[in-house]
Amino acid sequence: MIDSQRFSYKIIDRNLGMVDRMPYLPLTLNLNDRSSNVEGLLDTGASVNVLPYELGRELGLIWEDETLSVVLAGNLAQFEARAVVVNVRVSSFPTVDLAFAWTQATNLPLILGQANFFFEFDVCFFRARSEFEVRPKQRE
Repeated sequence: MIDSQRFSYKIIDRNLGMVDRMPYLPLTLNLNDRSSNVEGLLDTGASVNVLPYELGRELGLIWEDETLSVVLAGNLAQFEARAVVVNVRVSSFPTVDLAFAWTQATNLPLILGQANFFFEFDVCFFRARSEFEVRPKQRE
């Protein structure tokens, strides 16, 4: 297993000037017998991981079956959200279970936030080089 891996920032819009690149991490989500290769936005300001509604449905989640409510803040506060746990694989690192607030909001990226992505991975941003490095937390 490799200790860490570097990734390039993703170009999101060349017309934005300085903020044309964002740290999107490629990963695989697994739930029961379904999987999806996606990109998640690394957001150190997000309190929780956020799973977009369509992606949850793609993984086989049924809104009415998930009963643990989660309160979101900011521009997502107006949407209902439910707590779900999804198995996630980043690169060749060991898989981890991540808790997500599965929201009914549409048209948003998968967000990787403090609870619990940044509990499971250390990330170092090299913004001037448009790179970031990810390392699984050291198991004791």
